[in-house]
Amino acid sequence: MAKHSLAVIVLAAGQGTRMRSALPKVLHPVAGLPMVRHVLNAAAMFKPERSIVVLAPGMEQVAKAVAPATIAIQQQPLGTGHAVQAALPALKGFTGDVLVLFGDTPMLTTASLKALLAARRGKGRSEADGPAVVVSGFRPADPAAYGRLVLDAKGELEAIVEYKDATPEQRAIGFCNGGVMLLDGARLPGLLKRLDNNNAKGEYYLTDLVQLARTKGWACRAVEVSEIDVMGVNNRAELALAEARMQARLRAAALEAGVTMTAPETVYLRADTRLGRDVSIEPHVVFGADVEIGDNVTIRAFSHIEGARVAAGAILGPYARLRPGADIGPEAHIGNFVEIKQARVEAGAKVNHLTYIGDARIGAKANIGAGTITCNYDGFNKSHTDIGAGAFIGSNSALVAPVRIGDGAIVAAGSTITGDVPADAMALARGRQENKLGLAGRFRAQQSKKKQQTKSK
Repeated sequence: MAKHSLAVIVLAAGQGTRMRSALPKVLHPVAGLPMVRHVLNAAAMFKPERSIVVLAPGMEQVAKAVAPATIAIQQQPLGTGHAVQAALPALKGFTGDVLVLFGDTPMLTTASLKALLAARRGKGRSEADGPAVVVSGFRPADPAAYGRLVLDAKGELEAIVEYKDATPEQRAIGFCNGGVMLLDGARLPGLLKRLDNNNAKGEYYLTDLVQLARTKGWACRAVEVSEIDVMGVNNRAELALAEARMQARLRAAALEAGVTMTAPETVYLRADTRLGRDVSIEPHVVFGADVEIGDNVTIRAFSHIEGARVAAGAILGPYARLRPGADIGPEAHIGNFVEIKQARVEAGAKVNHLTYIGDARIGAKANIGAGTITCNYDGFNKSHTDIGAGAFIGSNSALVAPVRIGDGAIVAAGSTITGDVPADAMALARGRQENKLGLAGRFRAQQSKKKQQTKSK
């Protein structure tokens, strides 16, 4: 089979004014990842030799987000063809396949890109033998103002006509331009030189490359892909639609991989969420960035997990919150209204009720009682709490860090611990109880008398 090389150009210079946002359009997140990163990730599996992102001047925030991609600057917004021209210096000496993508199409899949590559490369076909241009197309229920793909009698792509420039007959075509283009890098510079802006918008259309290639006698093809795969995002409503579709896609993939969700439509996943087999997720669970869940984990309703690792067999929630740095060991239990931050909870440990554990280690099979707090922050510094294996922390205890509770130690309920507790010791740190017999009755009588005197005045 002939060897092919690939370069990727992502067009991301648009200002996205319809988003009405200070954030550049392509940085708006879908499933927690900027749209432009979804696009780059879709192409990444093909291991492109060069990745180039075309930006407008002053888009340093986007440049940082797409690193280490090469940045090309389109000095003026003169159309998609002009944008690709801006990328040509970064393609110097490259004669392989050039894939042109748009930074606001977060639903793009590797499967769609693979179909375009197959149409250009074929079985054993060299780069020079393939079509000069391959374009993605889709058939929406309402073609609206999309550009139309005009095919000849043999089904080859004859032209792409923008809606504003289309005749009534062309507007009746239901096969629409999906935006993604795959081009022969050897022939691309010559085609770009022939572009003009003689159209309704006065711009240099990349889509005109099809007609220019056909005048040279070169083949052009259209590949039908899913409408969802090539959907663009131009405003907040379309962003919300893309989010909903991405969530549906991520949930479907998780279910296919062996995850149980009792109400999938209520579970929010991130693009980087990693779930093991036989994980069970109850309703209204939210995953933030960088979460890895092991096999056979149960996540009960209304839990929120971000930046955490959860080992096999653990049980979380309901209403558990794992913050960045939470590391939950195998068979550990994190119960209702428990918050864990930057802490390791080791195998079989239980933190079941109304507790905050931060900057700490909870040893294997330790038991943390309801209302326990690790007092880890003094307003200036974070300090560590270390609780040994098999230790028992009674309810409503405050552990003032830095402090160490030894293996098998017991902290009596209601204690405020400010010093280390040796292994197998019992710590009691609370005021001595004193019972005043009969005082409760005398107190009530006194208060009742005062209340009557107040009313009589």
